[in-house]
Amino acid sequence: MPSRVRLADLLAGLSVAIDLGFGLPPETAMRSCLVATRLARAHGLAEPDIRDSFFTSLLLHVGCPGFSHETAALFGNELAITRAVARTNLADPTDYETTLIPEATRGLSQGTRRRVTERLIRDGPAFGEQYDTASCEVGSRVAARLGIGAGVERALYEVAEWWNGGGAPQGLREDAIVPAARVAHLAADAVVLHGLGGAVVTVDGLRARAGSVLDPNLVETFAANAPDILDGSGDPRECLLEEEPEPVDERSQSELAAIAAVFGDVGDLKFPTLHGHSSGVAALAVGAAHCLRLDARTSADLEVAAYLHDLGRLAVSNAIWEKPGRLTSAEWEQVRMHPYYSERILATSGTLERLAPLAGMHHERLDGSGYHRSCTGREQPIAVRVLAAADAFQAMLQDRPHRARLSTELAAEELLRDARAGRLDGECVAAVLETVGQARPRPHDVRPAGLSEREIEVLRLVAVGHSNPDIAHELVISRRTAEHHVQHIYRKLGVRSRPALALFAMEHGLITESATNR
Repeated sequence: MPSRVRLADLLAGLSVAIDLGFGLPPETAMRSCLVATRLARAHGLAEPDIRDSFFTSLLLHVGCPGFSHETAALFGNELAITRAVARTNLADPTDYETTLIPEATRGLSQGTRRRVTERLIRDGPAFGEQYDTASCEVGSRVAARLGIGAGVERALYEVAEWWNGGGAPQGLREDAIVPAARVAHLAADAVVLHGLGGAVVTVDGLRARAGSVLDPNLVETFAANAPDILDGSGDPRECLLEEEPEPVDERSQSELAAIAAVFGDVGDLKFPTLHGHSSGVAALAVGAAHCLRLDARTSADLEVAAYLHDLGRLAVSNAIWEKPGRLTSAEWEQVRMHPYYSERILATSGTLERLAPLAGMHHERLDGSGYHRSCTGREQPIAVRVLAAADAFQAMLQDRPHRARLSTELAAEELLRDARAGRLDGECVAAVLETVGQARPRPHDVRPAGLSEREIEVLRLVAVGHSNPDIAHELVISRRTAEHHVQHIYRKLGVRSRPALALFAMEHGLITESATNR
């Protein structure tokens, strides 16, 4: 196993999760990365700007899962909405009517189609600004945690800005928008347009956006070099590794878990009651591996796979994940596919592909009753058995739309019942439960961002989507006091959106701690 890994290889593989979470075909982000890098070079940008364009385009939609909950609540299937948005010139009211609305409502019943259409017309523009603000805040924070550089952090924060000042979150215009953000925005539009109709459609579509959404000078550079920039020969992952700007960004194997933790948190932004799940599973899996005296490599593999095991959730709509009632057979089949998606996402990365089977088997059971392969115990190595037990236990400690969380004691009883029934490995279950017994609470004097104990309580409620009245009722305080707490928290954290606040809470173990200690 090499001691160093290419960051671009890791992000290329994980970008497939981002594609699926935005309703786009796999490898869309990789193709956007290639287009952006070639365009930046053709336009004569400086090497630092080319590098920033490379990574910004690869991560352009990384913050979008953060608003899946709100999008689905207002419009239904959020994947259909975001896919339609990607195809639409949002600066053109006619295209909004003729492209976005038909694409977003395709396949819906007449009554549902009418309701969604009315909401898109009434709430769409304002909602889009909120969506872009949240995704840009989360994207910029992801870049910071990955240590890619201040240029990429800034570009991801500005990537939804428009040339004419009509974008978000800051309303920047023209050259006030950093070049990498302008390049990545154009590249993303170009790849979607190219998929719809080839080079001519792409150039025409970009020119229709020039001067409003897109930088007109970049559009003309693209038009003059379209065949070379759009060249789709070769495997996208291999091509982007060849075209990555020098010096190549490499990381040590010891940094792999920290990178995986970032994407685990992004996946857990999918809906509020999932927040902190992946980090909770990772902590349980590593603790259980220690109790079982597993070797260092197996323990390290378990930690990375645990952080990434649920990335496949991004491929399934929140309309299913957050459905409070019984799922239909077709909906349940989509749920059963999410471990498969997780496996295929990891398999796309040369660095992570050996962990793909482990992540993809986290819902398997020893008696063959699990999914997606229905493997029996003979086919499940010890790491799979640990991950399955850790995932099952952590899930029981968290609320889900169809049930309330269990106490630690009741969850332990359920886990032991599954072990006695032959579904989970008894030794692995015991190791997970031993880990819980050894857990220690966060010291009371450690308060991130200067938050008070009360503000941490409020933050946990805001992170999972509670309104100010809900917070007031839950904490038995006045609504005005709740509003003041919420305002102070956002100000202390320096963010404006719930998903960015939730990401902060997951980074600092606030949500996981809350769920585990109940």
